[in-house]
Amino acid sequence: MQHGKYRFIAGFLAIPLALYAIFVIWPFIQSIYYSFTDWTGLSPEFTMVGFDNYSKMLGDDIFWKSLWHSVLLAFVLPLVTLGLALFFAFMINVGGRHRKGAAVTGVRGSGFYKIAYFFPQVLSIAIVAILFQFAYDPAQGMINGAFEAVGLEGFQPNWLGDPELALWCIMAVLVWCTVGFFVVLFSAGMASIPKDFYEAALLDGASRIATFFRITLPLLWETVQSGWVYMGILALGAEAFAVVHIMSVGPGGPDYATTVLPLYVYQAAFRDGQAAYATTIGVALLLVTLAFAAIVMRAGRRERLEY
Repeated sequence: MQHGKYRFIAGFLAIPLALYAIFVIWPFIQSIYYSFTDWTGLSPEFTMVGFDNYSKMLGDDIFWKSLWHSVLLAFVLPLVTLGLALFFAFMINVGGRHRKGAAVTGVRGSGFYKIAYFFPQVLSIAIVAILFQFAYDPAQGMINGAFEAVGLEGFQPNWLGDPELALWCIMAVLVWCTVGFFVVLFSAGMASIPKDFYEAALLDGASRIATFFRITLPLLWETVQSGWVYMGILALGAEAFAVVHIMSVGPGGPDYATTVLPLYVYQAAFRDGQAAYATTIGVALLLVTLAFAAIVMRAGRRERLEY
């Protein structure tokens, strides 16, 4: 009977695992192989060069700048996004005024707020990047225009042209794009927490801040942890690449101030014709992503709470 059960499970898993191996695992193996060659991406001919590409990468200043920017995005972006999402979700579900017969209530019109926060998710990331590129325009952009309207004509930075500001401006766009998804996700999790927990804590004299850190956050910790890994992978992957590629000067500038690893992989492969070197940077990006996920999962490990 047990033998038949395992055969039945294996029959269902065979096709998904085969597809995963072909379309996910095999490309990674190919990338590692090509990283030891001098392949240009334009010719089927190449030769093995050993660790030359890795030696070149370790001595490449642009690579280290890109790595730093990607790591900064991977840690700062989840911190800001998830922090804001937890705050907004808590206010929506528990932050309402006391009403008769209910110790804990959400704000009025919470459904509307969830839709409003989630709205950026229905927009294409390319459209969002283009809109914010216009908004950041130093001469005719909405942001500098707002400063001028309130009498701050002297404070009109070149947002995307200043190396000190450009990456933070792009990070703000990524926060705006993603925070709404986690507001809805955390709101659903908070709605499933029994109200009795909050009522008992409030009767004991706990403040709402205390209930957040003592009740809400521990019970949502696994969701927060998963969100942190997801946001980190997003910051290291395609979404950060798309925003930087569309919005930044160059792209990746000024002076490589916004270059991230996915963009550098793209430029090395398609602009410079160095496909083998691009795969080498891609291998480094893979290791950074795995290390980030392992660190977050390890640091956030705690006893599971059930209710």
